[in-house]
Amino acid sequence: YLCLYIMVEIKLKNVRCYSYHGCLKEESLIGSEYLVNLWVKTTLGKSHLTDALKDAVDYVFLNNIIKEEMSVPRKLLEVVAKKICTRILVEEKRVSEVTVRVGKLCPPINGDAESVSVKITEKRGKKI
Repeated sequence: YLCLYIMVEIKLKNVRCYSYHGCLKEESLIGSEYLVNLWVKTTLGKSHLTDALKDAVDYVFLNNIIKEEMSVPRKLLEVVAKKICTRILVEEKRVSEVTVRVGKLCPPINGDAESVSVKITEKRGKKI
């Protein structure tokens, strides 16, 4: 079937998390709000024929990885984003590429910024 190789992009938009990331002591104590955006690329496979979740990449599974990794306090958003990418590629073999953006709302940067974010893209078998 030609449809087996149709590329599909799945996006989880603005997954809201309250987490304790940051280099400042206060950030690890009081925490702050984060928005995570996730894009994964996969192929359509046979899901369009079976209409079965087992033949598709499960959005709930992706969301659970985001929530689990966001719950582990880390100093750098780069580390959080990389952990999310790596887990998805390791645990869901049908995903060929992952892009994740982790944004901290109202960051303590001694200025007026709505957010700061880090965006990482990783492909299966390669680092970008």
